[in-house]
Amino acid sequence: MTDTASPLLSSADYADAVAAAVAASAAYYTDGSTPLGDDEYDALLRAITAYEEEHPGEVLPDSPTGKVAGGAVQGDVPHSVPMLSLDNVFDAQELTDWAAGLERRLGRPVAGWCVEPKLDGLAVAARYRAGRLVQMLTRGDGLAGEDITHAADAVLGLPATLTEPIDVELRGEVLLTTAQFEEANRIRLAHEAPAFAHPRSGAAGTLRAKDRPYRIELTFFAYDAIGLDLDLSHSALLASLAVLGANTAASSAAAPLRCESLDAVQQRIDEIAALRAALPFGIDGVVVKADTAADRHQAGSGSRAPRWAVARKLAAEHKVTRLLDVEWNVGRTGIIAPRAVLEPVVIDGVTVTYATLHNPADITRRDLMLGDLCYVFRAGDVIPRVEAPLAELRDGSQTPIVFPSACPRCGDEIDTSEQRWRCVRGRNCQAVASVIYAAGRDQLDIEGLGGTRAIQLVESGLVTDIADLFTLTRDQLLALDRMGETSTDNLLAAIETARSQPLNRVFCALGVRGTGRTMSRRIAAHFGSLAAIRAADAEALAEVPGIGTEKARVVAAELLELAPLLDKLTEQQVGTQVTEPQRPGAAEAGDGADTEAAGEAGPLTGEAVVVTGSMTGPLAALSRNEMNELVERAGGKASSSVSKRTTLLVAGEKAGSKRTKAEELGIRILTPEEFAALLADHLPQD
Repeated sequence: MTDTASPLLSSADYADAVAAAVAASAAYYTDGSTPLGDDEYDALLRAITAYEEEHPGEVLPDSPTGKVAGGAVQGDVPHSVPMLSLDNVFDAQELTDWAAGLERRLGRPVAGWCVEPKLDGLAVAARYRAGRLVQMLTRGDGLAGEDITHAADAVLGLPATLTEPIDVELRGEVLLTTAQFEEANRIRLAHEAPAFAHPRSGAAGTLRAKDRPYRIELTFFAYDAIGLDLDLSHSALLASLAVLGANTAASSAAAPLRCESLDAVQQRIDEIAALRAALPFGIDGVVVKADTAADRHQAGSGSRAPRWAVARKLAAEHKVTRLLDVEWNVGRTGIIAPRAVLEPVVIDGVTVTYATLHNPADITRRDLMLGDLCYVFRAGDVIPRVEAPLAELRDGSQTPIVFPSACPRCGDEIDTSEQRWRCVRGRNCQAVASVIYAAGRDQLDIEGLGGTRAIQLVESGLVTDIADLFTLTRDQLLALDRMGETSTDNLLAAIETARSQPLNRVFCALGVRGTGRTMSRRIAAHFGSLAAIRAADAEALAEVPGIGTEKARVVAAELLELAPLLDKLTEQQVGTQVTEPQRPGAAEAGDGADTEAAGEAGPLTGEAVVVTGSMTGPLAALSRNEMNELVERAGGKASSSVSKRTTLLVAGEKAGSKRTKAEELGIRILTPEEFAALLADHLPQD
């Protein structure tokens, strides 16, 4: 499958993507009711990863990258051994590249492979003492899980007593088979409970449910064990699990199979994919593992996934459903985007009710009509997309899709000169969203200007864009509802302080597509003043480290569009008198020096720094963005992930896996207090 996820062009887009991914992970790993299917989530995660690689200083603490279960779930019962996730590949070439990387790590060819179906259920650990089941846990965050022992007696294939009286922990997947799913919904409807949307949500809800007046059976498929012979090959381990009485996928047509070559692996993947529709349970991929114990031990595991196994995700499915309606939504920059409202359809285990239609031209090109039966495809898009109508099945009841003649949000005119229609007011159509973003802590940091106040200011007509914030008077604010003298004076003081924010924050507050906090710092340091940024064309912008020619063109076009707003900011003396905070030695670098050249004399010169955990002491009040700014002021390069290029880790409370990896790589580690002492001359002054 090809990654067709749209790139994230701004920090706001990135933050929205992280929030969507975390919400999807939380739903997926708790009750299974995620609004995103596997493909959409994988595409979203790849887009987040790509953005973080390009903007290492902007990584949010909640980011799902590098975390088991996307970091969205927790547990209260520690696992005996971490219960990891799997890395994913999406086509034959990616699988080949992954296998080549594993063999480079081993320094020799892999001795053999085991190929098995990737079951679409919930990972669990079942603990046995003297052969008797004593506890069952969810995977949780990989380090600790939730106790669901109460549900064990309803799980077929998970024996209450093993054939041998041994201490062991079985690991595997619990799911509803197709037949069990149908029976579960029959039972629920009989008890006047809503039907499960799909098998995974049914399994997740059933495992956590207590005191139900009815019983729903599930099935367990074992794929690993803790406490058996460590020298067993994986295929031999699976055979041992079956001997102990546990159910495995060996009973299915997609039975695990040892393969001697990667060509044989690919052939088996194709065979399992062809069996997918006929299998009695859902799968979302095929797992490929190094079979021998020696290969697995030598390859080892990372903090999130083993290095000796990977999931080869299968392509999404097409489904046919009916187009019921088209909604027209206005984005933060004024883009008017159509969204299909569909008759609910389950695609690859997820109930889909909405899909993208891209733009009006796309609707016309596809000859779509309301009431059409149409193909819906779940691929790399963040939401499913409508492909084409089944025109030959039209019965005369279909009606044309009506395009808006005015902006559906503000009623103003629509600019239809481009394929993507846009409100003629542009950002001003969504002034509330723009003001809220600009007032954020890592932009202008205007305390007291939250969502409710922003709506009030915009709806009263006092604010149409962020420049208007700096024209507000005390009398104007006091005339608003629920604005007393204290709150008015506090807000005006915060706005006045924002007038003197560093150039990078003023620029970031504009919400220019293609930029975020890190890129705003680079642009500000490169040009040195708002006037110089405004004068830059695409060619000049492309010289900023990391921006690239394509993004430079986007930024240049955005700056032209923002000219009236920039004029107003200039009149209010916002961003015009403020130059980027200079590091020691920056003056010698001259105008236009980039961030690396400007930091030659700092105490972190040449250092690649990762900050993780909660900061304490003098750094306790700093946000992660402010920590990254501190690193860069001191001459260092801020990064979000620990690698061989990392030279320093600042580890606060609950540093977690990044500290572990840094210790494994022998990277220097400082506490927040030690780091603050090192950068005493660069800390922000009260």
